[in-house]
Amino acid sequence: MFQSQTPTWSNMPKTYGLTGPISEDLPEEENLIQTRKLLDTMKSYNVYENNLEFEHRERVFRRLESLFRDWLKEICIEMNVPEVVTEKVGGKIFPFGSYHLGVHSKGADIDALCVGPGFLERKAFFTSFFAKLKAQKEVKDIQAIEEAYVPVITLSWEGIQIDLVFALLSRRSVPDNLDLLNNSIVKDIDIRCVRSFNGYRVTEQILRLVPNVLNFRVALRAIKLWAKQRNIYSNKLGFLGGVSWAIMVARICQVYPNATTSTLVIKFFKIFSMWVWPIPIRLIEVEKCNYNLPFWDPKVNQSDRCHLMPIITPAYPQQNTSVNVSRSTLAILNEEIHRGHAICQEIEQKKAKWSELFEQTDFFQKYQHYAVLEASYTTEEKCLEWVGLVESKIRLLVSTLERNELVSLAHVHPHAFPGHRKANKKDGPSTMWLIGLVLNVKDSERCQINLECSFETFTNIVNSLARSSDIYDEGMSLSVACLRREDLIYEPQQRAPQPSETLPPCHVSPVSADKQGTKKRELLHRSETPSKKIKDDKSLPVDQLSNVTGPSAFAKPAVSLTAPRQTT
Repeated sequence: MFQSQTPTWSNMPKTYGLTGPISEDLPEEENLIQTRKLLDTMKSYNVYENNLEFEHRERVFRRLESLFRDWLKEICIEMNVPEVVTEKVGGKIFPFGSYHLGVHSKGADIDALCVGPGFLERKAFFTSFFAKLKAQKEVKDIQAIEEAYVPVITLSWEGIQIDLVFALLSRRSVPDNLDLLNNSIVKDIDIRCVRSFNGYRVTEQILRLVPNVLNFRVALRAIKLWAKQRNIYSNKLGFLGGVSWAIMVARICQVYPNATTSTLVIKFFKIFSMWVWPIPIRLIEVEKCNYNLPFWDPKVNQSDRCHLMPIITPAYPQQNTSVNVSRSTLAILNEEIHRGHAICQEIEQKKAKWSELFEQTDFFQKYQHYAVLEASYTTEEKCLEWVGLVESKIRLLVSTLERNELVSLAHVHPHAFPGHRKANKKDGPSTMWLIGLVLNVKDSERCQINLECSFETFTNIVNSLARSSDIYDEGMSLSVACLRREDLIYEPQQRAPQPSETLPPCHVSPVSADKQGTKKRELLHRSETPSKKIKDDKSLPVDQLSNVTGPSAFAKPAVSLTAPRQTT
């Protein structure tokens, strides 16, 4: 797939980004050898699509764009728009995110921006076009989420997950040669359209701000694989999402313009292991147009000064992509980056292999205590909405726990788990999440009261939101409980690795595949083991926790938990 990692230096500008390069050294033979080893390692993780999968993805995208254009003409006819306008209305769909960057993995979704003429109403996209999409036999699991920060239609088209956002131009037609990087595009338009435009504008700008797109793509694939293997790839849950990692990798490409992929990955960990947060990462100085749009600027906006790990988009209006990072997730991200730096140093010294960088973290052995969040439901009808609402508020639970004086750190696992269907069959299926806890435990009774207070605050808020947004349905329930590490019982089971898939949380696969095979992890109910005295997490070995007696602060839920499949 990648014929050469040697960059092309013809017409290359001297400077990319805000500063000059740190090094313009050309790659040596050892750098090229390390790059080949890195590529071979990445391919073993099955992250690349084959030609048939790529062609299928392209075919689905073209079909989707054709359907959108047909719909625009149909809606024009319904509105009695003059025939000359209808014939030239055009319409275009722009891919963005990992698909547009060229770093999407097997089974990854497609993010796409649908652009229409300004005389339409936004509502029509989420009603009329939604209905047209739903009528297609290839479309499954379609859902319109108009209330989202960026309103979106989600669907599956022949097995490919697609997220569609919509924006209107201040003109009567949408030409094929439309340049969406022109800042005038976002002048005097609906803020929801600005947010929808933003995804493509940021992605396209990143590609234009790196000196070698090929090397950038391979380096970003490596960093994304590492982040997913280490369970730190999730903007929604307070870690970093795809655009944040892309901006960080792009910045390394800017300051090492002639470096090969392996060098870029090594420098990534070196530079960011020394980074002093909250100094922001920026690719370019974004012009501040006077369009009265939200613009990240800590000199003006007091709230921006509170951001712990600012990674700033390179398109107007600039935003912080990592606004969800918390005290706990920042500590975890820094820990993982330092680990990556240490391994890369050993790789340079030929004491380690690239596969060690991509080893999966064993989240289930990392902490001595875990909070288990479970969302139950009786029907599939509102499953997506209910589970989506709960997952979107997990950061609230983490921040609530962080404010608890007995909690030093709260680390949420980025993947949902299929819950257990109760034996009495009165309760339906459920979706679960695990949060690793570092507790300053000295008094078990006080700990129980404090944690239960935090849990109750969270569940009350989510249940209230569900009712006010008409999501709540009879049989839905939400619970949080705390348990100890020894109550996570593992049952290894060898299976052949399977291709990655993107599934809604309520249909998470019970299989987690890695190179060696597949492990099946289950959390099984144990009889209550009361505890009288529980010491600090850092001082009390896990085997001692099961032997203490007295009132238990850590209830064990009667559920079965199976690990989800890791996607790469």
